Amino acid sequence: MEIVLVLLIVVIAVTLFVSERYPSALVAMMMLAVLMLVALLQPLLPWIKPGRWITLEEGVSGFSNPATIVVAAMFVLSAGLQSTGAIAWLGPWLARTARYPLLLAFGMPVVLTACARSGLAPSRLLIPLSYAAQFGGVCTLIGTSTNLLVSSISERGGHGAFQLFEFAPLGLILTVAGLAYLLVFGRWLLPDRPSRNLVQSYQVADYVAELRVSPVSGLIGKTVGESKILATPEIHLLAALRQGQPVWPTPERAIQAGDMLLVQAPAADLMALRTAWKLESEHEFRFAENSPGDQEMRLAETVVAPRSWLIGQTLGEVEFHRQFRCMVLGVQTGDSVVSERLDAQRLKFGDALLLLGPRDEIARLRNDPGFLMLDRIDEPSLRRSKIPLALGIFATVVILAALNIVPILASAIFGCVALVATRCLSIEEACEAIDWRVIFLLAGALPLGLALEKSGAAAILAQGTLAVTSSFGPWVTLAVVYLVTAILTEFISNSATAVLLAPVALAVAAALGVDSRPFLMAVCFAASTSFCTPVGYQTNAMVQHPGGYRFADYLKIGLPLNLMFWLLSVWFIPKFWPF
Repeated sequence: MEIVLVLLIVVIAVTLFVSERYPSALVAMMMLAVLMLVALLQPLLPWIKPGRWITLEEGVSGFSNPATIVVAAMFVLSAGLQSTGAIAWLGPWLARTARYPLLLAFGMPVVLTACARSGLAPSRLLIPLSYAAQFGGVCTLIGTSTNLLVSSISERGGHGAFQLFEFAPLGLILTVAGLAYLLVFGRWLLPDRPSRNLVQSYQVADYVAELRVSPVSGLIGKTVGESKILATPEIHLLAALRQGQPVWPTPERAIQAGDMLLVQAPAADLMALRTAWKLESEHEFRFAENSPGDQEMRLAETVVAPRSWLIGQTLGEVEFHRQFRCMVLGVQTGDSVVSERLDAQRLKFGDALLLLGPRDEIARLRNDPGFLMLDRIDEPSLRRSKIPLALGIFATVVILAALNIVPILASAIFGCVALVATRCLSIEEACEAIDWRVIFLLAGALPLGLALEKSGAAAILAQGTLAVTSSFGPWVTLAVVYLVTAILTEFISNSATAVLLAPVALAVAAALGVDSRPFLMAVCFAASTSFCTPVGYQTNAMVQHPGGYRFADYLKIGLPLNLMFWLLSVWFIPKFWPF
């Protein structure tokens, strides 16, 4: 019965992960809560045998797991490189001189800047950028959380942890093969969509403004037709609201003081309209009243990041204009464009915002982990004098772990402390750098993997796999384990996939009487290379909107790549990690 129960929890968890009804971190914590509830009720559940379920201590062990701690440390180390400007150090030179393959080694803002300067369509580069990030991630232990998780599960099972560069031989083969595939076939498979003009992409002329009719406005008492507010072809009245209720396009309804007009117009016409009819900005921030010589205004585009605190909230609830001193002119979510009642728009990961604000305020948003700025802005507050120090600390962390002088857990913590102690990073910035959604996902999912092992469910799943494949030998079984992992990771997070299937891989190896390493490596590489859907890996989702991609674009270019990685991995894994 404990096997049935834990498999039921797995099925429900996978369903919730796929549906995306709740954030992945919340689903993981829900799983953890159910596991711990059963542990508390175990004395009242005689059909759960002693030792076949996790204890309360094991339930919270995910928070102290080395993989969880190392992932948190990696966020801090990355923030140290970011805060000093080390990551962007080569950016300007790269944008001027680099060609297609080298661009894939750098972030999306650099790639978009290079595309803007060269006239190359971003759709030609952003999917390759996402895929290249995954290629690089599978080359080292710390390249992706999946490798750290599986290493931790392997060590817990008595099979030893992975070394820092143990993944490199196969990882480099896959990276070279993947880049060659993109270079050769990308010209035919990647869409060539023209560079998007920000204003056009949001279906606004130049600006969408919410203007309130002041008590002294000449519009009071006039209907929309009488006011001739639409006499200028470039001005479009999208809506008129009174106490939140639409009162236009009813032509006979007269305008009253306090009515709010949602107006779409070029900047010059918008300002002329405000002056002529004595209209006021809906928000106190007068986003376009200053001349460029008085205060330089910028039009910028940003994407709501995966760990943004804005997710689930509306622009009005967070008082975006007061909080960030920028005006949201448009919101794009998926393929639809929002141009009415922007304050009521509830934000989610991947939503893009068109902003207008002072250059300094736009620049400040680059340091906010809740936003991914798509235009490149020089940040004067970077601690550029500490670039060598930050790079030296990061290199020391890697060298200490690579040479097995100290475990990666210890070297990562040493590096974080060194960054803060040398003021490459403040303690506040270090705390803010950690993506707690990822931490909660890992901490909540790890006990489920342990429950699969202790209940015997992993062994049952392994026996089912072997019933089909055992007569063909371990090589075919390895291919099946890789394929199942690759399919599952297209629909749920790579970390959750690894936690669910690593125990099964261990059980399969034990049943076959062979080394577990090949099967664990299959889980690592398959879980961290998701190419067929925009939801399988975070980087795929992050490039979807800026590149203007459709679901079919990922499938068209990603399916052959996944198949190639499958064949290469199944062939080479036993060469590097014999059965």
